[in-house]
Amino acid sequence: MVPQFFAQADLIGDSSRTDSARYPQEALPSPTPVASPREQRPQESDEVVRVETNLTNIFFTAADSNKRFIGNLKKEDIRVIEDDQPQEIFTFQQNTDLPLSIAILIDTSRSEERTLPEEKAAARSFLEAVLRPEKDEAAVVSFTGDVTLEQGFTGNLDRLRRAVDRVEFIPPSGYLGGGVVVGGTPPISDTNQIMAGSTAIWDAVWASSNELLSDSAENTRRTIILLTDGEDTISQVKMHDAIERAQKADALVYAIGIGDRYSFGVDEGALRKITEQTGGRAYFPHNERELRDAFVQIQRDLREQYLVAYSPSNKERDGSYRRIQIEVINPELRRQKLKLTFRPGYFAKTSAPTSPATRKRQTK
Repeated sequence: MVPQFFAQADLIGDSSRTDSARYPQEALPSPTPVASPREQRPQESDEVVRVETNLTNIFFTAADSNKRFIGNLKKEDIRVIEDDQPQEIFTFQQNTDLPLSIAILIDTSRSEERTLPEEKAAARSFLEAVLRPEKDEAAVVSFTGDVTLEQGFTGNLDRLRRAVDRVEFIPPSGYLGGGVVVGGTPPISDTNQIMAGSTAIWDAVWASSNELLSDSAENTRRTIILLTDGEDTISQVKMHDAIERAQKADALVYAIGIGDRYSFGVDEGALRKITEQTGGRAYFPHNERELRDAFVQIQRDLREQYLVAYSPSNKERDGSYRRIQIEVINPELRRQKLKLTFRPGYFAKTSAPTSPATRKRQTK
């Protein structure tokens, strides 16, 4: 059974939609889930652009021991290795102006009840600070045991604010507050209540990578920002499947590990793993100030990146996973013990192009 978006609350941001649009639907398995019916899209987003290139693009950040961004690296300062073989670099540049496609995934299960208001406020502030008109786009997804698309990709801040405002804690049956549930299990037939008491983190990452980011605007830095405590209870897919799907979508995953630490705890190990395997970072704030600081750091990471492009010496189009290492070879810089953050690998293309078509960026 393939995870998919359970409901689409405000797919294209139609201002005539109200909160009543978040109606329950029957979640049906689909081997080819589709996040957004083509006919619901504005006409301008329908034009398809096929992007084919033999170059492998790798984004990375460089920071010193004080976590300060290093912005003066040159092509000759680094070396790129793929599967133990040095690669010839064709492009090396700092990308502070790259368009962004950001999917914000918000856990609304009972472990987030106390922190959800602060999460929503920080997410709104982040979107207001990072999105540039006519250039960047974002989407908003909420999840418990089901995954709800609150807002498809758009550059319209008003639509995104409304989507974040719609996100709310969904109590399971018998919930008294403070993480306490009484009255036994919900009726077997009450699927919505069962899902409300569960958390499907990996389904949310898988569906967002497969349905949202794979259809995001062309030539953008694809990113998932995951707000959750990391405790998955009901996903159909495993963590490694979600990681692989994000890697195939060329998406960075940033995780903000947050929730009710006293009643539920935070699975730091799981969140560190998914971020490290996709080239992002994990943050574990203990208060509202640290939460906002985490979003500020993510914003810096997305803006202060280098792009390395190379044509792999292995020309086989076999869909295999290729491991990547970026090393500093400048002796003076090596002494500074810089920390480079990048995705550790990628999946090679196959002989028959299977990558989805990309679309023009929606700005209105």
